[in-house]
Amino acid sequence: MDLDTIPNFLAEQRDAAPADLQHLVMSFEDFWERRLWHQLTDVLVEYFSHPESAPQRIPLYKTFVLSFSEKINQLKLVKLGLIAATQCKDDQERLVFLTAIAEKVNKPSSQDAFVYATVAAAGVKLQLRDYDGARKELDRAEGILDLFDSVETVVHASFYRVNADYYQAKLEFASYYKNALLFLACIDISDLNPAERQTRAYDLSVAALVSDSIYNFGELLLHPILDSLVSTPHTWLRDLLFAFNRGDLAAYDVLAGNIAKNRLLEEHKEFLYQKISLSALTETVFRRPPHDRAMTFATISEETKVQSDEIEHLVMKALSLGLLRGSIDQVAEIARINWVQPKVLDMKQIDNMRLRLREWDSSVNQLGNWIEGVGQDVWAA
Repeated sequence: MDLDTIPNFLAEQRDAAPADLQHLVMSFEDFWERRLWHQLTDVLVEYFSHPESAPQRIPLYKTFVLSFSEKINQLKLVKLGLIAATQCKDDQERLVFLTAIAEKVNKPSSQDAFVYATVAAAGVKLQLRDYDGARKELDRAEGILDLFDSVETVVHASFYRVNADYYQAKLEFASYYKNALLFLACIDISDLNPAERQTRAYDLSVAALVSDSIYNFGELLLHPILDSLVSTPHTWLRDLLFAFNRGDLAAYDVLAGNIAKNRLLEEHKEFLYQKISLSALTETVFRRPPHDRAMTFATISEETKVQSDEIEHLVMKALSLGLLRGSIDQVAEIARINWVQPKVLDMKQIDNMRLRLREWDSSVNQLGNWIEGVGQDVWAA
């Protein structure tokens, strides 16, 4: 657009704007004429953030913002473009719009903005089920991110969010779990609305449970996002996670009736039983002091509530997964364990550890008293 026509264009946009937002449009022309690019960018972001601005976002972006796009922060240029893109009529049009933005900021000095736009385009490709195209864009973005010493948190958050969405679509549960938690680490969860928090907590919980490589849910159990399931129809899922963490087969039996509510959990029902059995085994080992971790299969069966004919396979599985270290005497049916994988403890488990520390303290005192009793002549000398 000819720069001489911009005042007329802004006057039209001012008249079309809601009455309570017209003062912002008036600021556009003021800052534009005075070449106060930083202030102009901020007021544009503010205006675009109002839902009432929706019909004007694309015209303002294409006609006004692009006329001085080289003069403003390129990351904010992309941010304005992403907000404007929400008004495209469909995903195909949105992809073309975002691809053009990415190409515009693909310069050595604005690679962070390029990543931001590229990841947004990858998100649209996911919506269009172009998984190969999305993966290609995400890999390209990740390669650039790895070269940065530091980058705006919003860029990392965007990457982890779309990367998590990709892995969720491909049913790669462990990768989804990792990227979704990294996304949450980059944002203030209060910025998510209650429905978004519940959805994220629900999806993370399901991924943690059905993944065949996640046996320690500590990071999720400690994350406040999980509290969004409290007092909702999905409270049982949170309770199920905590039951898995403490290897509580009795609680699992109570909660198992809810598994049918989720297709993925229902499909992995047999695996879930094996997984909580492994957790029950590691919890049984953990509760014992290090000098008392040679256990018969019968003892393990009694303490874990797992069928006796499943114990040998269960211990071998735990050893192969690195959840335990030790050996098995198959003839004597004894498992000798010398290490158990650390995990997050609930209050009951912490109390058990407190009792063990008290026992250890008592044992040390008894040893000290014995040494003092039998070694009096030595101490006197």
